[in-house]
Amino acid sequence: MAILIDENTRIIIQGFTGKTGTFHAQDMINYGSNVVGGVTPGKGGQQHLGLPVFNTVKEAVEQVDADATIVFVPPAFAADSIMEAAEAGIRYCAAITDGIPTQDMMTVKNFLRRFSIEDRMVLTGPNCAGTISPGRSMLGIMPGHIYKKGKVGVIGRSGTLGYEAADQMRILGIGISTSVGIGGDPIIGSSHRDILEKFEEDPETEVVVMIGEIGGPQEVQAGIFARDHMSKPVIAYIAGLTAPEGRRMGHAGAIISSPGESAAEKVAMLRDLGVTICPTPSAIGETVAAVLSRM
Repeated sequence: MAILIDENTRIIIQGFTGKTGTFHAQDMINYGSNVVGGVTPGKGGQQHLGLPVFNTVKEAVEQVDADATIVFVPPAFAADSIMEAAEAGIRYCAAITDGIPTQDMMTVKNFLRRFSIEDRMVLTGPNCAGTISPGRSMLGIMPGHIYKKGKVGVIGRSGTLGYEAADQMRILGIGISTSVGIGGDPIIGSSHRDILEKFEEDPETEVVVMIGEIGGPQEVQAGIFARDHMSKPVIAYIAGLTAPEGRRMGHAGAIISSPGESAAEKVAMLRDLGVTICPTPSAIGETVAAVLSRM
């Protein structure tokens, strides 16, 4: 089954005709994703990469039954693009754009709360790598060839650490059901806990790998959810063991600003919650293999 996307997902690209949107749209098409068009205001009616261009997301939903989108719109306009997608009835949006103002993302979050849970669009990102269900569909910027189809779910704030995990598992013959990049900004659409809940409901996912980092409480919140509600093993790697307090490390959200947000504290709390801890990024694959061998 996978989560969020599969071979039947009908994908559009917002920012379709720009350089970045064009490059990654072609990559997704080459992978086999069901890309049905794209949106660039003012260029509706044209063809790009052999696919229709629409002025609005609403037109794309009405004319090609789009149900998922990926956002490559510049930061100043990205929040409006995300809200446009939600208003048009898109079910899932991966916002790749980096640098969206925090105030804009607060507006997006408040906007999404207007919808009922049943009708609310799922948002991952911003500042994420997207989502891939190997062998089925790719909605993102990741190198698709390193992902093997299988039964391990992956959630990551860091795109490149997600790639590293996927490649290590592939080398060991371990595959992935879906890998979800949730983004490294302070305000994001979906948390580790939100995606854990979806993996728990997915019959094809047997183990989940959670890749976190310093800053914020969400990894521990996910650990509490795993302890109380999950039947599947959860493995965690937390980046930033040597990060100094008060200094941003890479992602905008990767900063230790209050007690409980350091990597060491998160690791200790997650271990107490029953989560299997991966000690280093180079050991993700072997840690997953060890957990699978005990099942």
